[in-house]
Amino acid sequence: MKSFEASGRTVEDAISAGLAEHGLSIGDVSVEILEEGSKGLFGLFGSREARVRLTLNEDEGHTDTMDLFKDSLATDTRSRKRQEPREARTPEHRERAPQAAREPKQKTEPRPRQDKAQEQADQADKPAKAPRARKPRAKKPAPAPVAEQPITYVREERNLTPVTEAVAGTPAYEAQSFMKELTTLMGLEIDIAAALDTDGHIFLTLDGDPQGILIGRRGETLDALQYLTSLKVNKGQEQYIRVTIDSEGYRQKREEALVRLANRMANRARKTGRRVSMEPMNPYERRIFHSALQAAPGIATHSEGEEPNRHIVITPVKDAD
Repeated sequence: MKSFEASGRTVEDAISAGLAEHGLSIGDVSVEILEEGSKGLFGLFGSREARVRLTLNEDEGHTDTMDLFKDSLATDTRSRKRQEPREARTPEHRERAPQAAREPKQKTEPRPRQDKAQEQADQADKPAKAPRARKPRAKKPAPAPVAEQPITYVREERNLTPVTEAVAGTPAYEAQSFMKELTTLMGLEIDIAAALDTDGHIFLTLDGDPQGILIGRRGETLDALQYLTSLKVNKGQEQYIRVTIDSEGYRQKREEALVRLANRMANRARKTGRRVSMEPMNPYERRIFHSALQAAPGIATHSEGEEPNRHIVITPVKDAD
């Protein structure tokens, strides 16, 4: 019985090397493992190769050895199959390919476009569609506008008697002298004219203040001078004497402006149906405002708050039938 040894990194490598060297197959020999290989430390130090002894078979009684190593040698068989050329396929295999895959696709011819003139003629022959009739929407009736009702204000007529020469000790003399002293201290040369009404109330008219220094913003300075003069005049008096001071016609201009303002605010209260609050006013201006709207229809006025923030409120009301 002929045998020989072979070596390699692994047992499979040693068997393959021995078979290749003698031109044998795994079925022709029986394998005896003499020494299994060892990788050693880190695959570098102390490694040993595997050694096998291959003995030629004299009969067919070693088929178990082929079964033992057929897994390790199956790699060669698979690699040979992958290397077979594609031309090795049989004609029958090519005939099984789908017929549609070999035939080229037929190109569809584009549909010829109609002439633009022909298309317009065809559109003209079609009957025109009647437009859908839309139902008119019912419009909501607009609210009736509230007509503006101008107020009629009658300015109070005062029968004034000018005081040509005030007698010392009288209220008119005290008012005229006090105002002359104040304007002199302010560095102004003012002519002061005094007058009395039928009830003995005093009216002073200041002339010579074209820049309105004695008037101030919205008559605040003029009201302050009027208040100080009233304190001076009524000191020690049993009956109250009202003092009114005007400069450069400011009182009349302010009265006309208040009447126009009252007219606009009354119309606003009627249109909106809401109350309108005015800015704070002094008692003299509030009296003018109330008098202007006293006979105005559809509204009512009253005062709210405390001095100096007391103001007028205009409230819409329904007229009694």
